[in-house]
Amino acid sequence: MGSAVERTDEHVREYLIYRGFTNTLKHLDNEIKADKEKGFRVDKIIDQLLQFIQSFDLSGLKEYWLYLDRRLFCRLEDVYRSTVNKLRTSLYRYYVINTIQVIRNLEKTQEFFQKQALELQGQAEWRDWFILPFIPAPEQNPAFSPYFSRQWSDTFLVSLHNFLSVLFQCMHILLPVLLSFDAEVQKTTSLTEENEQLCQMVRLKPISSVLLFLAPAEACIDVPDSSAHTRTSGGVGEGGGLSAEQPFIKLSQEEYGEHHSSIMHCRVDCSGRRVASLDVDGVIKVWSFNPIMQTKATIMSKSPLLSLEWATKPDRLLLLGSGVGTVRLYDTDAKKNLYEMNIDETHPRILSLACSPSGSSFVCSAAALSRSGSVESVPRLPIPVSGQLLLWDTKTVKQQLQFSLEPEPVAINCTAFNHNGNLLVTGAADGVIRLFDMQRYESAMSWRAHEGEVYSVEFSYDENTVFSIGEDGKFIQWNIHRCGVKQSEQLLPQDATGPFILSGYSGYKQVQVPRGRLFAFDSEGQHVLTCSSSGGLIYRLTNGDPALESVLSLGGHKAPVVTVDWCSAVDCGTCLTASMDGKIKLSTLLAQKS
Repeated sequence: MGSAVERTDEHVREYLIYRGFTNTLKHLDNEIKADKEKGFRVDKIIDQLLQFIQSFDLSGLKEYWLYLDRRLFCRLEDVYRSTVNKLRTSLYRYYVINTIQVIRNLEKTQEFFQKQALELQGQAEWRDWFILPFIPAPEQNPAFSPYFSRQWSDTFLVSLHNFLSVLFQCMHILLPVLLSFDAEVQKTTSLTEENEQLCQMVRLKPISSVLLFLAPAEACIDVPDSSAHTRTSGGVGEGGGLSAEQPFIKLSQEEYGEHHSSIMHCRVDCSGRRVASLDVDGVIKVWSFNPIMQTKATIMSKSPLLSLEWATKPDRLLLLGSGVGTVRLYDTDAKKNLYEMNIDETHPRILSLACSPSGSSFVCSAAALSRSGSVESVPRLPIPVSGQLLLWDTKTVKQQLQFSLEPEPVAINCTAFNHNGNLLVTGAADGVIRLFDMQRYESAMSWRAHEGEVYSVEFSYDENTVFSIGEDGKFIQWNIHRCGVKQSEQLLPQDATGPFILSGYSGYKQVQVPRGRLFAFDSEGQHVLTCSSSGGLIYRLTNGDPALESVLSLGGHKAPVVTVDWCSAVDCGTCLTASMDGKIKLSTLLAQKS
């Protein structure tokens, strides 16, 4: 319970810092320092009692024990009152023995009996103790010698420690909601880890050994011999059975749980060493996952943050787009802001950022406020709001130009460069995909791609096509050499395209429109990772009908996944899936070469 209180205190402190409640934070820190319950840390409480004993502060010892009695012990059933009384008696005896053992100062010993005479003289367990100050060598007296032994003192302290520990564990029925929530999180995490270990054990068993656990009627299945070479370690396909020739094996899945609200963006830097994640409260976490998962920096902003992007050169820099018309350049190593650029007051919502592979410039999509004046505009308006697409120089921190958006200025939701930065593809709120020539800084082509908004766009591996996901729920591949020509089309489930819905108790419902990347490709561009209600889904691109073939469900989430990313290195790839409950799952995959 002590660790839960510490974590909850830290969450409250983080919230007060984020809200700017500095006076409240100071009062909280002062209260925590003066906390007599020591955050329900048993070791701290015993240390405080020992401090009073060792300093011969009898008044402090009595007041502190009385406080514990009023605050904690009084909640116990009457059957435990005798245990509390025995512990108090032993505590006072420990004090008396300490006055004789440490300083052999009879004044302190006599002082104890004088002050406690009225309270103790009627108690049978103290009747013989009043002669203690007058015995020349009490440690040699048969009646008192056991109390001077190390064994007695150790036994008493252990008994007190165990009693307090059990008491705090049994106080769960009295916990406030915050502490109960922490306990539930710890329980869920423990069960998830145990379940993952069991799943790994099942995956590592050969098919023949798994069939031994089936009923006789179910076991009448032909087990393939070694020549068939069926791979079963990868995972479960869409149908729920073991799929042959799995392209990936899920080696492990870890959780990053430092966010406390729904994730908007989650991106790996170009070196694959760090991750930046942004939640709807405007909190950004910069963290690493190799060799261990560790938070490197926490960035908080009083103004809402809507977008982020890693710089390519140097890769330690992070671009942060706000809802008040500014873009910040943040150094994740130095943990400080380098620049803050004012984009446009009339278009304050920075919806998308994309850094050129050369590192010399970045593209910024700025949009006007919705009619309601909010920066999030939920739900989206049927009529697209006005927007701008701007190119900024990273070194001079100045705007280079504004792109022309035909037929009218519209909010650009998503942007992506090709490998050398010569082409830029954008998806807009009017359902149009626009392809820009970055050498001439002009639109090369545009076409209506979706009914409704375009949520996410990416170049294919060979960069001859562009993939997009839109509000109509379609995943479409477009030929960029033939304007507006589809190469493939696949209708995705709603939980892959949004809007994402998280339902709770008493009719509570949270709705989030897509903001981050909705799909990501592996290193060879043959597989794509998408969102789902329970985790990431990996599909194989077929170039046929259907366009996608489900090959692996990553799972692990209890809330809808709203954004994904895929970082590949050699044969091991890392999939990031972020959900509305603030959890980010990091799944490590091993590619199986056929």
